[in-house]
Amino acid sequence: MAGEKILIIDDELHIVELLRYNLESNGYKVIFSLNGREGLNIAIEEKPDLILLDVMLPELDGFDVCKEIKKNKEIEFIPIIMLTAKSEEFDKILGLELGADDYITKPFSVRELLARIKAVLRRNVKEEQEKALGFGDLIIYLDKHEVVKKGEKVELTLKEFELLRLLVVNKGKVLTRDFLLDKVWGYEYYGETRTVDVHVRHLRQKIEDDDRNPRYVETVRGIGYKFKE
Repeated sequence: MAGEKILIIDDELHIVELLRYNLESNGYKVIFSLNGREGLNIAIEEKPDLILLDVMLPELDGFDVCKEIKKNKEIEFIPIIMLTAKSEEFDKILGLELGADDYITKPFSVRELLARIKAVLRRNVKEEQEKALGFGDLIIYLDKHEVVKKGEKVELTLKEFELLRLLVVNKGKVLTRDFLLDKVWGYEYYGETRTVDVHVRHLRQKIEDDDRNPRYVETVRGIGYKFKE
């Protein structure tokens, strides 16, 4: 699906212009940087749908940029295709081990690169769909730790998200307060089951239309909670 935003990080301006022309001609939005450090900052700020990343870059090389992207929880999901004049097997393996999704050597066919971009984007969309769980007007992105309700992002604390995630992956099952306490808070909170109740109340206020008549998180009296299918 065209319209995705692609970030090019390459210090060769003629390569950038060639890629930009061909990508925009195929309906993509294009942003670019000519050095690694600036490119990393743009990736964090713009959160593109895909990054074309050269290996040989000033300030921060492509391998280090790739490493930093995959360490950053906000952008680690962005697919990366590495571009380089090097063709040694070691470089390819290193790039892929660092988390790159594909690897293409210069000089390359623009047609081949476009095909690879489409394949990576298609694969990434499929993976994102598999990691996203939908329930009515609620979408839960397990890997990104995000919850969207009626198209709007819901701001949850880490513990609220972990509690929701645990309930969702065990949907339909009754989970005791002690089980939830142990899995989300750990042994140091042993016996403090009121902590679970307080967090469930806050969670309901954020994800339910009416937190007093919850549609998703059901109380099972005397036992605990379950996420209704």
